[in-house]
Amino acid sequence: MKNFIATGNTLTITAEADIASGAGVLIGSIFGVATGPIANGAEGVINLTGVYDLPKTASQAWTVGAKVYWDNTAKACTTTVGSNTLIGIAVLAVGGGAGETTGRVRLNGAAV
Repeated sequence: MKNFIATGNTLTITAEADIASGAGVLIGSIFGVATGPIANGAEGVINLTGVYDLPKTASQAWTVGAKVYWDNTAKACTTTVGSNTLIGIAVLAVGGGAGETTGRVRLNGAAV
């Protein structure tokens, strides 16, 4: 077909600040994970789908299947809705200890 552009699993973006490889990125309603470091003002690729270990709010337990949101101020995942952006679901249970700051997330492909 002549109108096919891409599978949509990745997106090339222009960074609005320096972005580390593996960091979560929210641009408008698009959330992804940087595939490599992206310098401020440079173009780089973010993955929109897949399963990633991402920073999470400390002292917050997760269950498998829990909705996961991105807190763009803290640059961390959370299960708290508030003004945060839905990015996917937890695929691994994690405890709520203060030192448990990583959660495994399956991205939903579009921030809602």
